[in-house]
Amino acid sequence: MTTVINTPTADRVIEKQVGGTTVRLTPEQVEAFGAELDAIKERVIADLGERDAGYIRRMVKAQRGLEIGGRALLFAGIFPPFWLAGTALLGLSKIIDNMEIGHNVMHGQYDWMGDPSLQGRDFEWDTACPADQWRHSHNYMHHTYTNIVGMDRDIGYGILRMSDDQKWRPYFLGNPVYAFLLMVLFQYGVALHEMESERILAGEVRITDKREVLEEIWRKTRNQTLKDYAAFPLLAGPFAPLVFAGNMTANLMRNVWAFMIIFCGHFPDGTSEFSVEETKAETRGQWYFRQILGSANLTGGKLFHILSGNLSFQIEHHLFPDLPAHRYAEISDEVRDICERYGIPYNAGSLSKQFGSVVRKIFRLALPV
Repeated sequence: MTTVINTPTADRVIEKQVGGTTVRLTPEQVEAFGAELDAIKERVIADLGERDAGYIRRMVKAQRGLEIGGRALLFAGIFPPFWLAGTALLGLSKIIDNMEIGHNVMHGQYDWMGDPSLQGRDFEWDTACPADQWRHSHNYMHHTYTNIVGMDRDIGYGILRMSDDQKWRPYFLGNPVYAFLLMVLFQYGVALHEMESERILAGEVRITDKREVLEEIWRKTRNQTLKDYAAFPLLAGPFAPLVFAGNMTANLMRNVWAFMIIFCGHFPDGTSEFSVEETKAETRGQWYFRQILGSANLTGGKLFHILSGNLSFQIEHHLFPDLPAHRYAEISDEVRDICERYGIPYNAGSLSKQFGSVVRKIFRLALPV
């Protein structure tokens, strides 16, 4: 559990227990720490150009090619190798659309290009969650209040207990079951996030207050369902069941992968939560401090990072959410070096290591500990 020793303000020492280590920064260190990270951001912004534009355009082209190829192969899915290949290609296209294109474009990472198809405020993605709702719940709520218990609704998604600071209730005995269902149905869990179901159950808001939100979710979910489970299967004629099954499997691939990457970036061992009290009057440096301690990275090769939307560099993403994500790899060593010089833990590990610790946490926090 995280222990708060001092409430951070601009003129006080801040201390934080992370595991068995106490991280301590003076006000002068916090200011210098923030300035070093600001300098990284300013340097990358000044260097943005054709390399970045070319990268995202290649990603869009690759995603479209994978989707077209996958759907074409599924129409010949009576032959098992074609069905397997088509499902795999379609699943990869959905992962790239969700992670490397949709998530990053909607953060405004490519707004500077002036390309109408890549404007964060207008982009819509191939998943059940309405983009406008996601821009509020994720871009604003999560990235502003990262890992602040009671304010960051991504801690447990209103379903799970993912922090010792969340009060235990008998409901949480089902933590492992809820986590599994959230994983396989992840796009719908994300879609329902803006409903604030936990506040409805607590009587803080009425479901009628969420009528407009629910209508938007219904329209988007209906359109996605009709596209994947009616329109494309019907186009396949007698092979409709094979296309239906391929589309369902591709969506499952995307759901499980997104769940794993996102949970590994936020909840493995070594990540910290914060209270509302200790984040009052945050300076820029203190905000950076919270982003780093509340995040974790994943190690892997170039393809792995692309398929994760470069959210494998979750620390860098939380520091600089509006920088093109493919830039995170090249600044990660510099960020790590800054953390080491200031004695701030830089949490990184393999997918198996980080996800294993997430699963252990889900089971541990199901109990009243």
